[in-house]
Amino acid sequence: MGLSFLTLACGLACTGRSSPEAAYDHAYKTFLHGDLKQSQEEAHRECLRFRDSSPEWAWKFRILEGESLLRRGLSQEALMLLNSQSTPPETRNAVVETLAIEGVAYAHLHRFPDAERSLGQAEHLCAATAVDMCGNVIRANGVLAVERGQSSLAKQFFQQSLSFARAHNDHFLEATALLNLGLASLREERFDEAIDWTEAAFQASMTIGAGNTTQIALGNLGWAYYKLGDFEKSLELSLEAEKRARQVGNVTLQLSWITNAGYVYAGLGDFARAKESYLRGLALATSIDSKEDIYNALRALALVSVEGGELEEARKYSDGAIAIARTDNNRQDELYPLLVKGLIAARSGDSAGAEHIFREVQNDPNANPSLTWRTQHALARLYEDEGRSDAADREYQAALATFEAARSSLQRSDSRLPFSNNASRIYDDYVHFLVARGKTDDALRWADYSRARTLAEGLGLLVKSASSEPPPLKPQQIARQTDGTILFYWLGEKQSYLWAITPQKTSLFTLPAGSEIDAAVQRYRKALVGPQDILETASPDGTGLYRMLVAPAQPLLTKDTQVFVIPDGSLNGLNFETLLVPEPRLHYWIEDATIADASSLRLLAASHNSQHDSKTGPSKLLLIGDAVSPNADYAELPKAGVEIENIEKHFAPAGREVLTRAQATAPAYLASAPERFAYIHFVAHGTASRSSPLDSAVILSKASPEEDSFKLYARDIIQHPIHAELVTISTCYGAGSRAYTGEGLVGLSWAFLRAGAHNVIGALWEVSDASTPRLMDQLYDELKKGRSPEAALRSAKLSLLHSEGAFRRPLYWAPFQLYTGT
Repeated sequence: MGLSFLTLACGLACTGRSSPEAAYDHAYKTFLHGDLKQSQEEAHRECLRFRDSSPEWAWKFRILEGESLLRRGLSQEALMLLNSQSTPPETRNAVVETLAIEGVAYAHLHRFPDAERSLGQAEHLCAATAVDMCGNVIRANGVLAVERGQSSLAKQFFQQSLSFARAHNDHFLEATALLNLGLASLREERFDEAIDWTEAAFQASMTIGAGNTTQIALGNLGWAYYKLGDFEKSLELSLEAEKRARQVGNVTLQLSWITNAGYVYAGLGDFARAKESYLRGLALATSIDSKEDIYNALRALALVSVEGGELEEARKYSDGAIAIARTDNNRQDELYPLLVKGLIAARSGDSAGAEHIFREVQNDPNANPSLTWRTQHALARLYEDEGRSDAADREYQAALATFEAARSSLQRSDSRLPFSNNASRIYDDYVHFLVARGKTDDALRWADYSRARTLAEGLGLLVKSASSEPPPLKPQQIARQTDGTILFYWLGEKQSYLWAITPQKTSLFTLPAGSEIDAAVQRYRKALVGPQDILETASPDGTGLYRMLVAPAQPLLTKDTQVFVIPDGSLNGLNFETLLVPEPRLHYWIEDATIADASSLRLLAASHNSQHDSKTGPSKLLLIGDAVSPNADYAELPKAGVEIENIEKHFAPAGREVLTRAQATAPAYLASAPERFAYIHFVAHGTASRSSPLDSAVILSKASPEEDSFKLYARDIIQHPIHAELVTISTCYGAGSRAYTGEGLVGLSWAFLRAGAHNVIGALWEVSDASTPRLMDQLYDELKKGRSPEAALRSAKLSLLHSEGAFRRPLYWAPFQLYTGT
């Protein structure tokens, strides 16, 4: 009822506009804002109103109606509208614009000869006399190239349309050109470039209020983040774009974002929801006869069906996708469903047929990197199943080399982090393959390589060709260097592994599947911050995780031993100190061991080598915090002043520099020459960006009127080398809130380690303002006695654990975790 009222109200308002200029201005603004159904209806009504009195204005409204239909995905209807008129447009601009719309509509319907004819006529008119609408013709040629799978050619046209737009001050064409350049970059798998173009399109469209373009930018960013492996960000953007498309009745875009969401669900292993999304997308695509969208839905359905073991359905969908690609003579589009045909053959026992198809896809010059590494992975699995171990090994390494070359081509480190998720199954399958063949040392070498590569590239510690094998690894020597036992975890899809490494030997233990471990970790983390004392309740997850993760290696551990945990996946968010040891009495593992976290074996070794050589000079302290609240989002910390007083008393006035209140700013930290200090301590709020780790920040006082001048960003931290023995981030979520496959926890702790700190204390969850001053007082008291950072932190935690009252609970002492290895 409300919707009908709004439509009626608009109708009354529109008919009240006497001049065609005012009516067109309103209808065009409606179109620009993305309300395409409303702009279509307004344009149709005004076209009828001026059909007899002003044919020129009638054609302007008819073209706007056709453009609205086209952008709603109703290409056939747009053509019917424009071709049903007996009287042609009167102006050259109108003729060119009409031909451009026809060209795009024919392209979407894959009527390529008709598209060429319409655009050829438009180009002829533009060559004779340049008109404003000629930029639309250039853009339309780019769309035609995209539909034909000619990404490089499309990009040339979109660059030309961008230049035209800027030369003619056409802001709407500029926004769409930027958007289309992002799309072309996506097709070429240049994901950094695609995000840059698309974010520029988003900003340009927001400036002029072009809602439809803004929506497309959101959806395309969703696809880019999916391809980068950032599934959470992708799903958020795709669902928001789908919601906006549904609200304005844009069927084409709605089905695109539904399909995007389906790919994310499949990436997360939720194949049932993925298939549901694809079927919705196929139904919508069929309703508007959009060949490209029908192809995309069929290809996606083929992939998810083969994953689910529904081979007949997979065959039907892949055959349908191949038929569309062959009709369009689009070889690249043919390769994806052809890969599915190979997977079907492999699962049906037709090894020879599967190998033939995989080789055909792999050797095709139209295969892009992601298609190549997926095909090499499929070949490796095929050879493994056939018992051809040497051939399988070669293909696994070839797939990983192809992937690493693609990852190395990314320019931004915050893109490389999530991109690693794209190879998680390849690494997992290869590690499992090596373990099954008794090559446990090689399995550890590759597992550590997968974890270390991106962080090492950022640190400049590992410079190797992407096509090379990982360098030799001497885990027992690393254990001797660290004077401890190393527990290296690998969470796999089918089963997980623990390598326990001592100076004398390396032992491998098989653990349950990663999903089982993940579920227990999530439950236990929730219990740790809950109202009950988990020691008193004897949490079954606390003891279960200990038996699962630590007990297998217990014979290798001695009382009060130093343990370095190299976690994986969900284990990055678990403080191992809180695990419950069931015997001889129920107690926390922290009472048996000194525990620190590291990112990888290689980085752990590099850290301990550098510590032996480093010279930080006198033990000086840089203490910064108790900031002036920048806004309502970050309340001042009531006990910050107490914590600062407790810390600074452990250092002589000449050995400390303290920046508080208005002096506690990001520029003040950067200007303090932080490389001079052995200890750096922040008492402040912190944020951790889930989508971009380098946007994580320490919240300090405002330094200038600029909006974010109160943030000390991770990206700025890494630009200022330090040599600190210990950096402590006494904040909320200082460690970062996002763990990427193979890369460990990232955020502020990662940034300070990358900048050169030997050890960093960060928080896994929001810290208590009540208990933290006491814990930090004890920490520095222990450091003053000459204890190592990990031993000092353990002692401070034990002082709370063994105290009377609420502070005994892990809620108060367990969020702080020590990270080592730079």
